[in-house]
Amino acid sequence: MHIGLVVYGGLDERSGGFRYDRRLVEYFREQGDTVDVIALPWRTYWRGVVDGLNPSVATRLNRPVDVLLQDELCHPSLWRQNHRLTRPGAVVALVHHVGADDHHGRLPRLRRWIERRYLDSVDATACTSEFTRQRAAALGADLGESLVAPPAGRVEGRGLSETAVRRRAVDGPLRIAFVGNLLPRKGLTTLVSAVGTLARRHDCSDWQVTVVGSHEADPEYAATAVDKAAALGIDGRVEFTGAINGDDLTDVLAASHVLCVPSRYEGFGMVYLEAMEYGVVPIASAHGGAGEFIRDGDNGFLVDPGDHGRIAALLADLAADRDRLADLGMAALDTAAAHPSWDETLAEVRSLLARVATDRSSSADNAAPPTDTRAEQGGRP
Repeated sequence: MHIGLVVYGGLDERSGGFRYDRRLVEYFREQGDTVDVIALPWRTYWRGVVDGLNPSVATRLNRPVDVLLQDELCHPSLWRQNHRLTRPGAVVALVHHVGADDHHGRLPRLRRWIERRYLDSVDATACTSEFTRQRAAALGADLGESLVAPPAGRVEGRGLSETAVRRRAVDGPLRIAFVGNLLPRKGLTTLVSAVGTLARRHDCSDWQVTVVGSHEADPEYAATAVDKAAALGIDGRVEFTGAINGDDLTDVLAASHVLCVPSRYEGFGMVYLEAMEYGVVPIASAHGGAGEFIRDGDNGFLVDPGDHGRIAALLADLAADRDRLADLGMAALDTAAAHPSWDETLAEVRSLLARVATDRSSSADNAAPPTDTRAEQGGRP
């Protein structure tokens, strides 16, 4: 197949969604496919919406590929473009999360309408979780043929042995990791508030926190988190590493007991799965796709966004009960080992693209000359 992949900026970003996109490109090329990466410029949301009306964007997209696969993150720049395209055989959206759920800015109803209009313009969708597929459907969009294709982790299985996980559970202070860009959505200040109460409310003083993630995405919020740790008098126990490379992140996960990223929203939550590969117990957001592989109280915990009280209680319990910490780590390890691999997931995505391309080609061969009706409605011609 000849596939075009539309992304914002390029494939060098550190987030889980871009890691998924990179894996797609690598896998497709390994299968003998030709992949063109079409990088649209990063924009503010409303500047992207203006790009969605710009014919020059359609010109960049209108190329003779079998399938134009679009990262749905780009929907502000695409919401009025797909109906202009005549050369791609089919257009498929890759939905990491629904943008309308992640925004709390101005004109939310208009944002939902724009995203729905975009999703109505594609021939099929691949979603990274069942939660994300349901949220996309809740916009009222016609998703076409829809596939749930969850990401895998970094090592795809067990990154540590069972013996190592059990030995680590009784070793030293409770080591807590936070991994993610320092953005309000990720909930770092909630974690800082939680650990700030451990000694005072739970008589727990044997802990350390390592915060891994870029401060550049939202410098003001990052500074707020750093200042909050200092104001609570715990800055000596909270290490901010900034962004680190893959080997250093592996070292952090291998040494940690708990990963706590109490996000406001996660479409899937790849970082939780990656931690579980090392037997690290995830404390994850109850709002999003993490509940599809984390079972609260069995292989990790699901907490409501902002609930620093429950996070503190969970951390205190795990610090005090190392046998339970070990059992939860073992269950996390088993979950990661049973999770679909990247090859399994990406083979499903590739099959979807092939089916949709074939169906569109057959429909075009058999159809009468198209009218402009669907195009006027924002759909594909």
